[in-house]
Amino acid sequence: MKITVAFFITLAVSIGVNCDDSIDWSAHQWQAPTATDSRGPCPGLNTLANHGFLPRNGSNITTPVVLNAINDGFNFRPINILRTAAKLGLLTTDAEDSFSLSDLALHGTLEHDASLSRNDYALGDNIHFNETVFTTLANSNPGVDYYNTTSAAQVLEQRLAEDKIVNPDLINTLKDFSVRAIESAFYLSVMGNVTTGVAPKNFVQILFREERLPLEEGWKPSETPIDDDTLDGVLEAIEDATNWAPSGEVICPWIRLQPEGDVTIVQG
Repeated sequence: MKITVAFFITLAVSIGVNCDDSIDWSAHQWQAPTATDSRGPCPGLNTLANHGFLPRNGSNITTPVVLNAINDGFNFRPINILRTAAKLGLLTTDAEDSFSLSDLALHGTLEHDASLSRNDYALGDNIHFNETVFTTLANSNPGVDYYNTTSAAQVLEQRLAEDKIVNPDLINTLKDFSVRAIESAFYLSVMGNVTTGVAPKNFVQILFREERLPLEEGWKPSETPIDDDTLDGVLEAIEDATNWAPSGEVICPWIRLQPEGDVTIVQG
């Protein structure tokens, strides 16, 4: 089942980003966040902050800063989907041109239900890693030491099925599914083969559980950049392997435009 991500692409605006491939990894050693550092619901961005690609305090993050960090840390080019997500991040705060990682927990902008590693907003803490939630992904694809697009699709369906039982306020629109599928393509591509979408389980689990790049375990950024072509291939394979359908009282995609109130865009 192919689901279009044109909704995100049409929001994208080009931004100049430094694509320098020479990274001094000694300057990007992992450091645990302090009690005053901002962290949010995205393990990938938290990881980049823990390694100093983003500000280690997780604050004052601009669109160019986050796109450069994703490119430098993951060799993930600033493609349309990333540009759009970075701009949507600005809607989660009243600041004019920057956001903090914790701002991204605003429900309905980028944050969504049926996460791979966080609780739903309606159920409590939607910022911090939740091992019980993550167990669905962690235990998937049994009998082998890797995850792939088939297992990623199965995890999306299982997490949604679990959420339908525990969260009567579940939001499951096309936008939410698209974000979940993109996130799955992200962890497979960043931690594994950007072409096949096969990723070692231990690399993926370290990313989620420790919010750390598994450099000591042998991971390194792909020599092939993650771009529109490679990500779309992995994403389409995930989407084609699912039988997703909207559910719940709200089925039209919507976005929260600001922290206060219920102002949204509805796509009919």
